[in-house]
Amino acid sequence: LVGFASCVVNDSWHLGSIGIITRLSGGYRLTYPTKTVFRKNMQLYYPISKTVGEQIEEVIVAKYEEVMNKHDRHSSTSAQ
Repeated sequence: LVGFASCVVNDSWHLGSIGIITRLSGGYRLTYPTKTVFRKNMQLYYPISKTVGEQIEEVIVAKYEEVMNKHDRHSSTSAQ
């Protein structure tokens, strides 16, 4: 787990607690929040199509990388 993200959809829905996880093969994947009900984990929300899930992942990962590169103490661009 390298971070958490949130997003707003159609100026109507706030989706929070989206986990950003590093993949062993490189890159990142997202996890969506769950709630335990009667000893069973239930997802609170998630993308219902692969295409939408990939779009959300692209946007969140791009923003995560932008923020991390901007605040990297060892990066030459962070001194600006």
